[in-house]
Amino acid sequence: MDTRTENDLRQRIVEIGKLMRQKNFVAAGDGNISARLDRDRLLVTPSGFSKGFLDPEQLIVVDLQGEKTAPQFGKWRDLKPSSEIRLHLECYRQRADVRAVIHAHPPHAIACTLAGVSLAKCVLPEVVYDLGTIPTAPYATPTSAEGPLAVRELIAKYDALMLDRHGSVTVGADLWEAYMRLERVEHSAQVTLAAQQALGKPVSALSDDAISKLAALRRDIFAQRNRDVCAECNACPASERHPSRQRVSASPDLARLEMLIESEVRRAMK
Repeated sequence: MDTRTENDLRQRIVEIGKLMRQKNFVAAGDGNISARLDRDRLLVTPSGFSKGFLDPEQLIVVDLQGEKTAPQFGKWRDLKPSSEIRLHLECYRQRADVRAVIHAHPPHAIACTLAGVSLAKCVLPEVVYDLGTIPTAPYATPTSAEGPLAVRELIAKYDALMLDRHGSVTVGADLWEAYMRLERVEHSAQVTLAAQQALGKPVSALSDDAISKLAALRRDIFAQRNRDVCAECNACPASERHPSRQRVSASPDLARLEMLIESEVRRAMK
């Protein structure tokens, strides 16, 4: 591994952590950031630190089980990986194309989950074009094993999602893309809440024709990336009929959770 590449990643994570704090996407020690170093290792933020004041040397190298792979020395030797490391690991397991994951607490987007305001509706063209839709995963106890289960099905198909009452998860081919998607999520929430307050009722979705045109644009982009727009975009009802979205066998508990997830997504898309 080229050490300059690792040093660059460390610097970029620190920069993005500062942006997250400046933009009010996190408070106190909230949020976490990770990036792939190579096939078997990740670089992650430490537990309990403000993302706005990180030192590159505080970032921790872990394997794909979340265990530290290299010892730290001096004053940083006792640092632990983010308490949400399992959430990050699930994203990497489900998406070979993902090289960065950001979990944040954007206030307006969280407020939408509290108020039952869906970000999965196709309202803003730039969101449909860039993200498809932004679903909300069922509530899961933070830092617990419930988190990976709650996002497992959704993160395989979406680049951004909300965790009910908790925060956002955005992924990308690099750290910057994951961060830009976080900005998109919070901006969408701000606009949606402001419009709903002004109207006194839920915001109308784009017309079917407008959504179809935006979905067509996304197909071209996804084709260039060798991704399946119908399986991963979900910007139009036709995607629900795509054969690649058929259910796979699962344990009873996981199957129940998947049913809850599907129910939530279908409710949000109405």
